[in-house]
This record gives sequence, C-alpha cells and structure tokens, in this order.
Amino acid sequence: MAGAVKVKVCKEAKEVAEQAAQMIAKAIKANPRMVLGLATGSTPEGTYAELAKMHKAKEVSFAGITTFNLDEYWGLDGDHDQSYRYFMNTRLFEKVDVRPWNTNVLNGAATNPMLECQAFETKILASGGVDLWLLGIGGNGHIAFNEPGSSVDSRTRLVSLTQSTIDANSDGRFFKKASDVPRCALSTGIGTIREARSIVLLATGEKKAQAVADAVNGAFSPDCPASLLQDHPACTFVVDEAAASLLKK
Repeated sequence: MAGAVKVKVCKEAKEVAEQAAQMIAKAIKANPRMVLGLATGSTPEGTYAELAKMHKAKEVSFAGITTFNLDEYWGLDGDHDQSYRYFMNTRLFEKVDVRPWNTNVLNGAATNPMLECQAFETKILASGGVDLWLLGIGGNGHIAFNEPGSSVDSRTRLVSLTQSTIDANSDGRFFKKASDVPRCALSTGIGTIREARSIVLLATGEKKAQAVADAVNGAFSPDCPASLLQDHPACTFVVDEAAASLLKK
C-alpha cells in the first residue's frame, strides 16, 4: 500500500514528547506561517510542555501560525475546565506567542452543531489546509472522536462517544466519574484529517499497544480508525517501547 506508515520507537514517553516537539518546531521554522492541527488528551501534554519550553528559550515562535483542534465535547463552553478549548489555552496557547484569533477550536456550546462543523471545515479550506496534524490514538483505535465504524471520508460532525471512550475519560485524569463525561462531541472527520499534508500520531504505554499494532499492521478498516492512515503519503507514528510492543518486527 502506497505511503505506508513510518514508525519511530522511543524508549519512554518523555522521549516521545521531545521527538514530537522537535518535529513540530522544525516544521514551524521551515514555514513560519504554517497551519498546525492539534490534539488533546494526556498523550500530547508532554509535547506541549516541550514546545512551551522551546518557545521560552526562544528556539521557536508561534506568532505566524494558525491552529485547528481535532475536537470538543458537545455541551461544554470554552470556559469549562474540562473543555478542550480550556485544555489548549492552559497547556499551550497561553505559554507561547500564538495569536489567540488564529487558534480554532470547535465551539461545544454552539447553537447549531451542523453549522459549527461546516464553518470549521470552511475555515480549514480558507487557511489553505493543514500542513501537519498531531494526533493521539484511543485504546479502540479511534483518532479524534472518530470511533470504530467511522468512514474513511467522514467530515467534521457531531458524534456519539462509545462506552470505552467515556470510561477512558473518567479515570480521574479528566472527569471524576463516567456520568460526568459528555455523551457527544464535535469531531474532525477522518477524511478531513487525511487531507493534512503530514500527520504525526503519538502513542505511549502498553494500553495503546494493541491499537498501534492494529493501525500499523492490521487491515485498512474502519474497525480501527487509525488504520485508515496507512495509505497517507506522510504519516509517522511516534511511540514508546511499551506502545510498540505488539508491532511486527
């Protein structure tokens, strides 16, 4: 299959964060006005901390870039401390020199979710498309909130979360209990993600090992949404040894 996924295996999660931050910083230096797609969740937090450190050391500037975030919980406004807008503001945006008006996160409190999603797609097109999209991966292989069964050409839309995703977000890192987790989210589609000129997917820990193996070595199938990146011409998985433990040698 053309464009087979490249895999970089790092010793531990800290090295994954450092590698990913260096890849993003290199891309920004090569194109200071690039369009950067971003993910939320626990895995990219280390990468954002590294990027903030690099910015503080004057190694990289975000002043000219535009960002788009993968998803947002439906029903949470940007001031809610579990919203992804709040996450991005506190983990990265407030620590670097990105222009706030150039950061695009879906509005979980929008009156009309369909129009919000259409407007998001239009903004991406108007920006010239995403140059690099940073992704995480769920234990069931989801990317953004594209759960198993999502089509390869899906666009940004309102989606229902699976119970496994709800449970994964209610372990105390984010929400305290499953009943607190929203049941729906606005999510960038797989088709939208695949249009990025390059993709970097991060995975750490043994809980992600099966999903990584299915995405890289398994069938090209909506049963594992991340496997639908296999034919992308410039997709790199950056994983630690634990997440890589089930990959074919």
